[in-house]
Amino acid sequence: MSAEPQIELIGIDKYYGSFHALKDINLTIPKGQFVALVGPSGCGKSTLLRSLAGLENISGGTMKIAGALMNGVPPRKRDVAMVFQSYALYPHMTVEQNLTYSLRLKGVPKEEMRRATEEVARTIGLDNLLHRYPRELSGGQRQRVAMGRAIIRHPKAFLFDEPLSNLDAALRVHMRKEIRALHDRLGATSVYVTHDQIEAMTMADHVVVMRDGVIEQQGSPLDLYDRPATRFVAGFIGSPAMNFIPARIGPDGASTVFDRPDIRSLPIGKKLDPGREVIVGLRPEHIAVGAADGAGMTLKVAVVESTGSLTYLTTEEPLQLTIVMTGRTELAPGDAVQVSVPSAHVHIFDAETERAL
Repeated sequence: MSAEPQIELIGIDKYYGSFHALKDINLTIPKGQFVALVGPSGCGKSTLLRSLAGLENISGGTMKIAGALMNGVPPRKRDVAMVFQSYALYPHMTVEQNLTYSLRLKGVPKEEMRRATEEVARTIGLDNLLHRYPRELSGGQRQRVAMGRAIIRHPKAFLFDEPLSNLDAALRVHMRKEIRALHDRLGATSVYVTHDQIEAMTMADHVVVMRDGVIEQQGSPLDLYDRPATRFVAGFIGSPAMNFIPARIGPDGASTVFDRPDIRSLPIGKKLDPGREVIVGLRPEHIAVGAADGAGMTLKVAVVESTGSLTYLTTEEPLQLTIVMTGRTELAPGDAVQVSVPSAHVHIFDAETERAL
């Protein structure tokens, strides 16, 4: 049996003057789920999060948190906690004072406040830093304090607005594990905004891909990876990005034909209308290099980049592809390679609508 809805967004619209920032957003988030809102800058993900927090007034639709209607309810009465990119800590207060600020405003008794502070400090691993000031903490420690300040309120939902953007790469990896582990320990409902699709894929139960104020597609991370509904989602989810090649469906309806006679057709594992204009999508990690029972294409290597565990190849025109190989290779620029892709991993999109076929 599925969990009860904790957040319900029904037909949400948001206008800034004549600019339509959010367009008919429909999203249900069950209690205890971790949802990531992801997309490029300007897609509406932060506007949606701020609307959920009450920092923006929606122009239309229905918004509910824990079954209660939130339309027009001020932020302080929504019982949600927001964690910002900038930490937003009070510099003149100690860690303990920052953590307890909301409790002091509510007039919580001192003993109860002390117990809550100790519990939260243990949870976020800062119990030995309670008397330090923000300037005496590292970036990761400051972000923990910001999360602790949210946790201590026991809110109905945690809202994260790109909380790791100010951290270096290694610390981002560490903190995303901490945030997810914290979510699981607390049984919380979390909405996490990020432009980083790797963060979304590794942290979330459910990913919502946004574009130009609409939800382009939503689902589990692997659903979006395996079955992208549009060319946009296919190119946004996955790293390196998917390769896209203009083509048309061949006379047999089961393969693609490219404009260049020196590029062989690709089987697509399905039947489509012959002659239809399409876009072929190939993920770099699904392209095999080497013999492929005569079904491959011979291309020349333009660039070889190795990270030690992976090698990235870029081929020359007429078909410039990015290819990811496991391990290392003796290949060098100018070498000829045969590349192939199993039909199960060939994605086909309509050339006009860019929707998956």
